[in-house]
Amino acid sequence: MPRRVFPNRLLHAIGACTLLAFSDAASADPLAAVNSLRRQGCGSSAAPLTHVAALDTAARRVADGANLRAAMQASGYRAHNAALLSLEGVRSDDELSRALAQSCNPIAQASLREAGVYRRGGSLWLVFAEPFSPPALDAPKTGARVLDLVNRARAEPRRCGTQDFHATTPLRWSARLQAAALAHARDMAAHGAMSHAGSDGSTSSQRVTRAGYAWSATGENIAAGQRDADSVVKSWLASPGHCANLMSPDFTEMAVAFATNAGTDAGIYWTQVFGAPMDRSGATARTQRR
Repeated sequence: MPRRVFPNRLLHAIGACTLLAFSDAASADPLAAVNSLRRQGCGSSAAPLTHVAALDTAARRVADGANLRAAMQASGYRAHNAALLSLEGVRSDDELSRALAQSCNPIAQASLREAGVYRRGGSLWLVFAEPFSPPALDAPKTGARVLDLVNRARAEPRRCGTQDFHATTPLRWSARLQAAALAHARDMAAHGAMSHAGSDGSTSSQRVTRAGYAWSATGENIAAGQRDADSVVKSWLASPGHCANLMSPDFTEMAVAFATNAGTDAGIYWTQVFGAPMDRSGATARTQRR
């Protein structure tokens, strides 16, 4: 039974630690020198880096022996990407500038917008980061993309864990199922918790009924942390229970919705709801799947 798709870990060390030379004789502000290279000298026109005290703390923790990932987490700074540059023993400001110019890869990365510095004796550590923020997605385009990807998956035989599924019919979009999906995505985002149970104790089938959808079969997939339609569908297909929902011939309709909250660990929460409407005879073959 599908329960939780854990959020992708967003922190990536995109720059290896580079050992150059730095010394107390070099008096220039390292961030000023880096920003000069971002404007010119590294072939880019990236905006100047903003100094952030938490990244100073991360740099100090790296100097104390922590790896970059652990240092970022301990500093309390939430990053999507981060890079580290380490320098030792440079004798002058000119040498500092030349040493920095040898490391244009992290310096010129426009996505890295904030930085911190730590200096100890003749050594210098610089941490560059792209601050975490929830993705800015267009809801109609994202929903259409998910529906397309789901129907492509359903068009081919697939093995979900130990279950084999034949190719099956495509799903239609349902506005009522979308209402149920959006309500639950917003609820998860508001509480920073990923669960099939609503904060009011509701089940997925109860939320579908609340949305005015008379169903003979219904199911729900949830996820958190995936930053686009392709990523979330990929994660569902990789999970046996979620994949089984996605491939089930019991369902004829679906919808998906997401909600964001920058103050939570995941930042973005997804709900996908499947359904088959009750037939005209009022039959109630009540299939409920998570």
